[in-house]
Amino acid sequence: MNETNAGGVRRRSVEIVVPVYNEAHVLADSIGRLHAYLEESFPFPFRITIADNASTDATWTVATGLTLRLPHVHARRLEQKGRGRALKHVWSRSTADVVAYMDVDLSTGLEGFLPLVAPLLSGHSDLAVGSRLHRQSAVVRGPKREFISRSYNLLLKAGLGALPHSRLRSSGGTPTSDAQCGFKAVRTEVFRALAPHIEDTAWFFDTELLVLAQRNTLRVHEVPVDWVDDPDSRVDIVRTAVDDLLGMARMFRATVTGRTRVHAVPRRTTVPQNVTALPTAAATAVEPMEYAS
Repeated sequence: MNETNAGGVRRRSVEIVVPVYNEAHVLADSIGRLHAYLEESFPFPFRITIADNASTDATWTVATGLTLRLPHVHARRLEQKGRGRALKHVWSRSTADVVAYMDVDLSTGLEGFLPLVAPLLSGHSDLAVGSRLHRQSAVVRGPKREFISRSYNLLLKAGLGALPHSRLRSSGGTPTSDAQCGFKAVRTEVFRALAPHIEDTAWFFDTELLVLAQRNTLRVHEVPVDWVDDPDSRVDIVRTAVDDLLGMARMFRATVTGRTRVHAVPRRTTVPQNVTALPTAAATAVEPMEYAS
């Protein structure tokens, strides 16, 4: 993944993590589509890492099989569940310049991936989030999921936005509209600085990362996405909502007491054009795991 250009300069790279739990029935198709798309369309070195969160079906067997067939696919298995746990584990150990993740159902249009990571690779931004609630997004999903998503984000802004200088905003100055979209990226060195301060190991991980980034005046880039909801989603909405409310209360207390300030966060440095060759359009504890590549 650490390739060099014609001048011998290392090219910037991206690691995409796909966290999975009991997804054997869709894993091969989704990873195959993602790998094919990136090989054909993505202009930077990349790695796809399947992060198996203690699946009890054939997910790990399928994942290791994919590592043998597809050159850019790797797999890691953790013995504990939790999307946040999986992302923190893989991202903290990545050798890529930028780390990202997307849901295994590929609900987000892959055409949005380069716009998501390009501002991070160029040095312009620190964190990038996809938004289903952006006015330019195209979203297909049922009214129940739409209501829940909008209600969550309104509650987040009302609760955490009540503090001085804490309004969640993107790099364009507008409020960040979708904290829970499964389509995010961050500069790896920035994540390593924030990681010890992220407590959640499940779904609130995303929100906690976003709040920490903005409390530390990092630049957040928001991308409108094309999104088709997955009818097979097995998220426990009630349990997730309760955990999120508890997470918001914890983050509120942390902000009041100043515990969200991180003093060792690396600051942006714009990367020279000849290093990135960007298109003009555009130490945590080791947990038990298996690894395949």
